[in-house]
Amino acid sequence: MNVNMHTLRKQTLHVLSQQKAIIAIALMLFAMPFSNSRFFTTLNILNIFRVASPNLIIAFGVTLAVICRGCDLSVGSVMSLSGIIAIKLINGGMNMYPAMLIAVLSGAVVGFINGFLVVHQKTEAFIITLGMGMLVKGVSLLLTDANPVPARSFEFMMISNGSTFDIPNIMLLMILIGIFTFWLLRFTSFGRNCYALGGDYEVAEYSGIPVIRTKWIAFTITGTYAAIAGVLLSSYMNTGAAIYGDPIPLMINCGVVIGGTSFAGGTGGVVHSFIGIMVMQLLRNCMNAFRIDPYIQQMFLGIVIVSIICMDCYAIKRKKEDV
Repeated sequence: MNVNMHTLRKQTLHVLSQQKAIIAIALMLFAMPFSNSRFFTTLNILNIFRVASPNLIIAFGVTLAVICRGCDLSVGSVMSLSGIIAIKLINGGMNMYPAMLIAVLSGAVVGFINGFLVVHQKTEAFIITLGMGMLVKGVSLLLTDANPVPARSFEFMMISNGSTFDIPNIMLLMILIGIFTFWLLRFTSFGRNCYALGGDYEVAEYSGIPVIRTKWIAFTITGTYAAIAGVLLSSYMNTGAAIYGDPIPLMINCGVVIGGTSFAGGTGGVVHSFIGIMVMQLLRNCMNAFRIDPYIQQMFLGIVIVSIICMDCYAIKRKKEDV
């Protein structure tokens, strides 16, 4: 009897740890009809996805870094900087598309440097990307004199605020990037190498997998995606600002983990990260619908994040014990 209870408890904990994000979404959707809000309207649902799209694009990139047993805390600052660069170049008279390309390349450069320092210099990704984020934010503050930079191009604004077949453009771009990243992880040797080195770096290295190149590329893609998200966000807001990315690194990395992409590496994917970020977005939407005080919201989000990290650490510990 005790053995059966122990097995049942173990299976229950395993299911909850694997499906916690889906369970959270189901609970929030169940609670929303009691909020007297228009949550289940097409307009509100499209707005949720529109607002979440930049975060989802960043999360798709961070997923690559986390699968490779890393993390990237510079993505928020990269997002802010790329939007600022795009707007300042366009306001200065440059054609919109080259300006956006330069802005995206700035993120790729930051990701490339992060990858070099983490992979070649064998430094801790957490510390390096945190420091790089502070450096990049300093550049953003210097470029803007700590003031928002408004865009003067209506064409640039319509990139994110326009729609195609009644679907927001920013949402369509997010879906395309998500599909591409899913294909990259599931159907290419690069994706398989990411999972392999995240599962066991030394075994992957001895197996002939180019672990250094693979992890370096993963960080470069992460920076590129953050820059794309920054350009789209600045287009949506019609403004660039150094503070846009302040809450992003922690929220994105935790959202990725919520979905099931573990910091231990080697597990997870695009769909997992999509679900995890939507949990965070729906949680904010639900708290706003129930008119919860913003300070209470911040405290509750902190509790959720700490709980999630503890659950992930517990899952890693149990996995090692089972082995």
